[in-house]
Amino acid sequence: MLLGYADCGTGGLLDALCEREDLLRIGGDHCYEFFTGQQSFADLAAEELGTFYLTDYLARHAETLVFGALGITKHPELRELYFGNYRRLVYLAQREDEALVASARSTAERLGLDFVYRYTGLEPLTSSVVVHLARTGD
Repeated sequence: MLLGYADCGTGGLLDALCEREDLLRIGGDHCYEFFTGQQSFADLAAEELGTFYLTDYLARHAETLVFGALGITKHPELRELYFGNYRRLVYLAQREDEALVASARSTAERLGLDFVYRYTGLEPLTSSVVVHLARTGD
């Protein structure tokens, strides 16, 4: 069985769980790597460490998940606390949708960050799944 979940800071505990449960995990420390591929994500991070990433889902729900959940809507002063060390927002688009691009661009503006658009599609994720499934013969 294949698990599509990035390590996301578990320090290897997720991989230990996968080993115990006989699961294969798509590699990567961040879910953003699923959409870009590991090397492309490493290149993006090397270009600018202070990068905040959005996917289609986050672009669609930024008002709730970024501004609302972090309390920035009610307490705008928190923006600097959370995002003061970021320099840019990279929108990793899985599909071409002008409304989502506009939402991501607006999010960057509201956060005071430079905006970068990268269309990734689903190919890097699809390739990872195919490679992992080929290893297992599923």
